Amino acid sequence: MNPDFALTVPSEVELESALRLKTVQYFVTQRPWLDLYGKHVRPVAPFGSASRRSYVDPALIHRSLPDELLFEVFVRMAPYDLGRASCVCRKWRYTIRNPVFWRTACLKAWQLSGLVENYKVLQSKYEGSWRKMWLLRPRVRTNGLYVSRNTYIRAGVAEWKITNPVHIVCYFRYLRFFPSGRFLYKNSSQKIKDAAKFMNFRASKADCVFGGHYTLSDNKVEAAVLYPGMRPTVLRIRFRLRGTTAGANNRMDLLSLVTSGVDDNEASGPEEDILGVVEGWQDDETHNPDVPAVSHKRGLTPFVFVPFEEVETSDLNLPVEKMDYFVPG
Repeated sequence: MNPDFALTVPSEVELESALRLKTVQYFVTQRPWLDLYGKHVRPVAPFGSASRRSYVDPALIHRSLPDELLFEVFVRMAPYDLGRASCVCRKWRYTIRNPVFWRTACLKAWQLSGLVENYKVLQSKYEGSWRKMWLLRPRVRTNGLYVSRNTYIRAGVAEWKITNPVHIVCYFRYLRFFPSGRFLYKNSSQKIKDAAKFMNFRASKADCVFGGHYTLSDNKVEAAVLYPGMRPTVLRIRFRLRGTTAGANNRMDLLSLVTSGVDDNEASGPEEDILGVVEGWQDDETHNPDVPAVSHKRGLTPFVFVPFEEVETSDLNLPVEKMDYFVPG
């Protein structure tokens, strides 16, 4: 037999030493999950639990802040802030699932429907869950602005008959809704960080902010705003609410945009509910022959919702040379 191909079988001592070395290497290896061996992770009792067993929460904030005060803090938080707070720990998550918080938010968001109608919708569509109703029922958001960014190309003046410049014109439509059924409308070239300062009822006429009324039916929004002047003009808008995720309601598709003339007797002032005046009008209907009804087909880019805390950092503040076209999604 050729000695080059002879098999060398290790002895029992060598095998035992190698096995012992592998065992030592296994236990020396860092395994964080082994630190939990023998420790029982105790579940946190939810707020208002009927359990009589005493429990001491190890968290400092829970030992310093009683459950009653924590409950009062959550009552004063906005619904979207409640959603963020529920990600902190299990106790906060259980506490925030209390229907009291979501009932208050729902009744405020759909106050135009009335208390009785809201309870009927709650029982018939959402199985009596206020939180489910908040997530699934369409609603307009009031903690920010809906913004529509529109661009079009305009030919410039030719210089020396050599070049023919082309300009990209960018303008915005701004909407701010209120739970009372009123809203503010502004059409401007200002960026959102500048326009947000004037979107309130204290704005002057020079700010070109106009107030109107709206109604919400399922996911359809119908709104109307009056342009005062020598020839009063009403702007009638129809939207469709949608969201990129459940409960977001952060998009509004512009279904129609119609301007019509109104009679002087119909438009007594900007505080009047102009939506009730034009309700039932046809798209080609006008009550002032000097102001024909026009159904606009341009500038119908969907609206994107921007919360007030994000107006300074929103991408909609970018200039045209950095973002020539915006896709809302």
